[in-house]
Formats: sequence, C-alpha cells, structure tokens
Amino acid sequence: MDLFSKTEQKQMYEVVQEKGIYPYFHELKSGQDTQVIMEGHDTIMIGSNNYLGLTSEKSVIEAGVEALKKYGTGCSGSRFLNGTLDIHVKLEQELAEFLHKEAVMTFSTGFQSNLGIISAICGRNDVVLCDKENHASIYDAIKLSYAKMLRYEHSNMEDLEEKLKTVPENNGILIVTDGVFSMSGEICKLPEIVKLAKKYGARVMVDDAHGLGVLGKHGRGTAEHFGLEDEVDIIMGTFSKSLASLGGYMASTKKVVNYVKHTSRPYIFSASITPASVACARQSLKILREHPERVQALRDISAYMRQGLKNLGVKIIDSETPIIPIYVYEDEKAFVACKMLLDRGVYVNPVVSPATPVGQALLRTSYTATHTKEQMDKAMKAIKEVLDILEVK
Repeated sequence: MDLFSKTEQKQMYEVVQEKGIYPYFHELKSGQDTQVIMEGHDTIMIGSNNYLGLTSEKSVIEAGVEALKKYGTGCSGSRFLNGTLDIHVKLEQELAEFLHKEAVMTFSTGFQSNLGIISAICGRNDVVLCDKENHASIYDAIKLSYAKMLRYEHSNMEDLEEKLKTVPENNGILIVTDGVFSMSGEICKLPEIVKLAKKYGARVMVDDAHGLGVLGKHGRGTAEHFGLEDEVDIIMGTFSKSLASLGGYMASTKKVVNYVKHTSRPYIFSASITPASVACARQSLKILREHPERVQALRDISAYMRQGLKNLGVKIIDSETPIIPIYVYEDEKAFVACKMLLDRGVYVNPVVSPATPVGQALLRTSYTATHTKEQMDKAMKAIKEVLDILEVK
C-alpha cells in the first residue's frame, strides 16, 4: 500500500472547504488584540488566549525589541549547551519567586513542556492517572514516557479513586490534570485530587496553561485559587497566553527541576527560547505582579459577558473563567455559526467531535482584560442573532 494513499481519500476538512464554511487558518493583518483585521475586515476577537491583553502592551513590545537588539534573533543551540542566556536564568528565578516554588525551568513551547516533564519524570514502572479531558500534549507525553496510563472520567473523583486502587504499591504514581480545562473553561477539582494523592502516595501535576493570570488573588493560578500551592508537586504553564509570548515552564522543587534538566530529551535536544520571547515574558510577568487589577478586570469582563449571554437565553457551559463555551450541538452548525459570526465581525472558535462528544459541538469564546463592554454588547447581539437564525435552543 502506498503511504500517501490516505491523503487521496476524501477528508472532512475538504467537504467543509467545499461548502464554504471552513473555519481554520484565517489570515490576520494586525497584531493580536481585542479588535483585529481578519480576512480584511475589522473583527472583535473573542477566540484568543490573550487573557491579560498584553500582546499589544507597549512596554512588552519594547522589551522584546531591546532584547532583539542586544542578543540577536536566536540562541543557536539548546539550554544544555550554548543556548543559556542570563535572561533565561532571570526569568526562571522571577517565575519561581512568583509561583512560590523552589525552582523553575523553561521550555521552548508549552506543548514541549508537557512532553519534557512527563517523559523525564515517568518511566515503564510508573503509572499516570490522566483526566479524560486533559490537553493533547499530556496524552502524547505519557506515550513518550512509556508509563502506563489510566484515564479517569472527567473530574470524576470516584472513578479516579477506583483507578488508584488498582495501582500496585511498587509503582510510582502521577496524577496529572489541567487546572482550567481549555475547551470547557471548567476548573479541576484540585482539593479532592490532592486528598486522594496523599491517600495513595501519588504526586500531583497541574497543567496551568489557562490558569496563570486567570485564577487566584494574584493570578498565580489554580493552586493559589484553592490555597494549595504547597500541595501541588509540579506546576506546568505556558507563556503564549497570559504572558503574551512563546514558551513554557515547570515549577517544582530544586531536586525535581535539576533531575528533569539532565534527563528530558525534549529539553536537551531543542533550541532555547528566543531572546525576544524571553524578554516579552519577563515584562508580562512584571506587569502581572505589579498590576493584579488586570486579573480582576478579566474576571469582570468575563462575568459581564457570561451574564449577558444568560439574559439572552443562550445556553453556555458555566464557570468562573474567561472561557465561555456556547452550545450549538451539531458539528456543521458550529462551522456555519463561525462563518456567520465572522461575516458580522466577530471571531469565535468551533469545537467539534472528537474534541467534544458527538452532538455536543460548541462555540468556544474567550475574553481579554482589555475588552470593552461596547465590544461585548456587539458580540452578544451577533451571537444571539446567529443562534436564532440557526434555530439553536
């Protein structure tokens, strides 16, 4: 059989393209902000992870420019060898202090962070308990580790405990969960997870990609939200969301970080984060530390939109986060709704099977601290209009 034969078969994306409702790879001719130029038109952006609105912050941009001038365009090597700059080390020290952890190490992307952490910490004699709705990078990381994976039903603590009971005492155990689940916006049941981890001798890892800058009084994330910062063994996060840059990190004890630094293949064999990205992340972190009111502004605008949609009778998945998914149920209706909204100057993301169960397709909307109520009112009106036309109840 020809390896490429699969590419000749009719694919769903081709069917959607032919129908003129393909929702992916839209071209932007502006920077990421609350209002963008998409496909040549002014568009309200309610589909990005720019939670604190820092991608267009002047001081963040200037920090990146200055780093580019001083350090050049890239590091031309891995952190393990020639690719460690003084600003890499400073970023890690600043993050460790902010997150109340002994040490931090950084990775070149968020996806790579999960690959690098889990594949280093876990091996053939270990077991990873994984929430069914965890990010794809966690699933790939477990495969790379060769550890045994036990999936538990989403946020089902009874099922998690039943799975824990089956693990032999001589196996290492890691429970890994998203802090904020990226599609639904739900917050994990961290207090219950920590309690079960103690009972069964497991370690806890939280992927806080969508928690940093979002949850907690100071924006430190899911662990701060629950007052459990000392109880979470590993915190993973990214720079591509609240910190307006690119890359990822692991926060843990000095011993654990040092071990991963010397055993993680994705870390050792990848080029380090570019200087401009490091500088932008550092400046964004500085703003987060000094201006926690941005975190509150994000909560306020998200609450405004959430309540507004409810008042209009729009069915949403309710949560405390800036991720507000809207039910449209059918996959094709999700694509059509995205196209109709884009035509009305509003961008949202479609979430269809297999990312959701069949018949539970969503429009994933997400919000930014710098969104205005006027933008929200316009977006709400467009969403309600499109759902009514499509007869979504």
